[in-house]
Amino acid sequence: MNQGKAFEIPKALIWQSYQAVKKNRGAPGCDGETIKDFDLKRDKNLYKIWNRMCSGSYLPPPVLEKKIPKGDGRERTLGIPTVGDRVAQGAVKILLEEKLDPLFHEDSYGYRPNKSAHQALETAKKRCWEFNWVVEVDIKGFFDNVEHEHVVKALKHHDFPSWAILYCERWLKAPMKGSSGALVQRAKGTPQGGVISPLLANLFLHYAFDCWIGRELPDVPFERYADDIVCHVSSLKEARRVREQIAKRMKAVGLEINETKSKIVYVDTFERWNVETEFTFLGYDFRVRNLKDFRGKYFRKVMPGASKKALRQITETVRSWKVHRSTNEDLKAFARRYNATIRGWIEYYGKHWYWNFHYHLWTVVQSRILKWVRRTFRVGQKKAERWLANVRKEQPKLFAHWYLLKGSNV
Repeated sequence: MNQGKAFEIPKALIWQSYQAVKKNRGAPGCDGETIKDFDLKRDKNLYKIWNRMCSGSYLPPPVLEKKIPKGDGRERTLGIPTVGDRVAQGAVKILLEEKLDPLFHEDSYGYRPNKSAHQALETAKKRCWEFNWVVEVDIKGFFDNVEHEHVVKALKHHDFPSWAILYCERWLKAPMKGSSGALVQRAKGTPQGGVISPLLANLFLHYAFDCWIGRELPDVPFERYADDIVCHVSSLKEARRVREQIAKRMKAVGLEINETKSKIVYVDTFERWNVETEFTFLGYDFRVRNLKDFRGKYFRKVMPGASKKALRQITETVRSWKVHRSTNEDLKAFARRYNATIRGWIEYYGKHWYWNFHYHLWTVVQSRILKWVRRTFRVGQKKAERWLANVRKEQPKLFAHWYLLKGSNV
């Protein structure tokens, strides 16, 4: 029963979306409303969203602009929707994803259920063992430059309910509210930070890249995580041809590749001096490394390891904690405050060729704690190390890196 509404939208979609939004938490949007504030009148707020969406009168509020620093000194612009708008977006996402996800390419890994960055890294690693050349593709400002008409055309191709397409169009065009309070209208792009944005981006690239390369370059395997793409080929000549064709394809769909970040890379053990021999994908550097087998013999093979950029950012973050200055606190306070972050680093960067990452993280974190011990108890390095070793024996799971890092030692 649609009770005289223009659109028939199940209330269960709104409730399911609300539960996901509450679980993910997230920052407030332009209205300043938090999840806690929303829950004060939860039922009324959810009914209002459902009622307006059913009548066709739901208009998305502006997304809040938030600048995030990037490693190269530039900034990434996020668009944060309000809590209520996240619920509305999530309801449409649930509907679309159920039909679209089974159609997406098996080597599309980003923002999909049962897919992960680690799966993409594992596949890229194995293909680097099979193919000795890589074409690394970086799309310039992808989320800021996606053309709305292409996204809407793809949605209409799948014959979704008219209300779902209507609201996707409105979310694509929703203005952005800057720090000054001024509203900026958007004619293209889908803001990072929105619930529906990753799915719409995947839908666009499914046709703009995945289907295209399968049709035009069927012998070129690839891994794609959102707009990060790695292709594998067997020769420099083929790599140049593939890169040129991808650049033309991106131009045809209103995008362009970043010429400085899109590289051709040689990833075999035979040394070459006239080409790039390393690339970065999802925070991991891929390059030939010296390894040792179970018999103690050394060999060389391409392996992913935590990138130099990631290790540098970890060091800067740990130093910013200024642990050694908090001599009025104890180790348990530090553990409570920082263990989630340390555990997150280990879970993400400790999956592949972990020795470089484990040694680095252990050294950086442990040195900060030892500095705190020296300042707090006014002792030298050796006494501080012995004291901390005793603490670790008594409380081996106090700090995440004490028990999660393989082969770790104080």
